[in-house]
Amino acid sequence: MIDRLIRKIQEKNNPTVVGLDPRLSFIPQWIKDENFEKYGKTPKAVAEAFLQFNKEIIDHIHDLVPAVKPQIAMYEQYGAEGVEAYIKTIEYGKKKGLVIIGDIKRGDIASTAEAYSKGHIGRVDIEGEEFEIFKEDSITINPYLGYDSIEPFLEDCRDYDKGLFVLVKTSNPNSGQIQNLSIEGKCIYEIMGDLVSQWGEGLKGSSGYSRIGAVVGATHPEEAAKLREIMPHTYFLVPGYGAQGGNAEDLKACFNRDGLGAIINSSRGIIGAHRMVENKERFKEKEFAMAAREAALAMKVDLQKVIG
Repeated sequence: MIDRLIRKIQEKNNPTVVGLDPRLSFIPQWIKDENFEKYGKTPKAVAEAFLQFNKEIIDHIHDLVPAVKPQIAMYEQYGAEGVEAYIKTIEYGKKKGLVIIGDIKRGDIASTAEAYSKGHIGRVDIEGEEFEIFKEDSITINPYLGYDSIEPFLEDCRDYDKGLFVLVKTSNPNSGQIQNLSIEGKCIYEIMGDLVSQWGEGLKGSSGYSRIGAVVGATHPEEAAKLREIMPHTYFLVPGYGAQGGNAEDLKACFNRDGLGAIINSSRGIIGAHRMVENKERFKEKEFAMAAREAALAMKVDLQKVIG
């Protein structure tokens, strides 16, 4: 998986992943109206509106970016219909040649961890018949229950050439309440970085990078620099660019000298670009995906300042 992701990044010359985190307020009124008329003001209508919105975004950015990252919570809140829209979004993105990072942040142990892993990156067995359910190429997971919460995922990564991005140093303002606590001279995020590096040691691709990556926020550049030293062969999934306050300069430490090592996420800054005041005047309501494309192009140019 990591080699495929790197090839896509190199082909597009762009280490951007677009977060497909739709909210009802992001959906143009004409899409909402179409689906409310058909299904009423119901979870089904929202799910269909999300899928229609996502397809338009994907159609306008798939030639620019290597990957998309749907956030499952935005879909799950609408129940079974929302989950179906999540799955169909993944299927559509894969048809367009995109790598899919499922932002699911699961974290549990034993049979529960195994069930999460089988459903998202492995296979479920039904009396000898195997099925791939969610079909993500990689997923985010929470490691704070320890190795027994990680082990089932590692096995499926190995068996099915899938990937993980493990939460190490997150972009939210209060992450330091726990992640920056010091134990015997080391912060918890540094300890977690060491562990992620160890867990990924046997899962390196031909690129030299591991299939076990790390989530490292753009809003904490000093911590990112430390983690880059701790994890030279670990790919970083970097949230926090744009809407959360991270900028291109903050990202320098996330990349290695080869210009690789990180993929940068933008969600609201791209899929919500049509809602910006300046874009409302420039794009018609039905041209929302063109605004997203322009934002993706601007982000690519901005990132070139960092990676050359």
